Amino acid sequence: MAAVKITRTDLDAKQLRATVVDTADVRQARRILGIAMVLDGHSRDLSAKAAGMDRQTLCDWIHRYNAEGVSGLLDRPRPGHPARLTAEQMGELSGWVEQGPDLKDDGVVRWRCVDLRDKTAARFAIALHERSVGKLLDKLDFSSMSSRPLHPQSDLEAQETFKKRARIGGPPVAVETGCAILVRRGAAEKFLVDLTP
Repeated sequence: MAAVKITRTDLDAKQLRATVVDTADVRQARRILGIAMVLDGHSRDLSAKAAGMDRQTLCDWIHRYNAEGVSGLLDRPRPGHPARLTAEQMGELSGWVEQGPDLKDDGVVRWRCVDLRDKTAARFAIALHERSVGKLLDKLDFSSMSSRPLHPQSDLEAQETFKKRARIGGPPVAVETGCAILVRRGAAEKFLVDLTP
């Protein structure tokens, strides 16, 4: 079987090597250098090995070079998998995250990837993996950091009173909190039952 001939004559081996300087794609540069070696008269086996490919692959690239020139030696974009969620569904997911969960409807006080996966499956009938939900959130520019959730039954006024009365770094302070006395000892907090009537 005869070797595939290089029919394109617009660039010689020296000019092909000069084009390597301008390319940012390493794979394209290897293909160009392999073809330049063939134009210099080296064997196809040696040219292919020097370019990091086998002889048949070099022949395939020669066909592309003959048809399209140096630009044909670039990798063609691969289509990949189609998106699982449409742009409209992604917008709805973004709205869920921005609005935050409703404890009554969603049963959680903050979103986790697992929760969003379950809600996506229920709403759109699309089964996603937990990691896929994380990747979608990255695409939507959401950070994995979130503020600490606020319990719906928390008493903000009692928390502010505690912050004002407790002194960090000072002597132990007992603060009355309804049915218990909170004693601060160093870094540990110990709850003592209030025995007063």
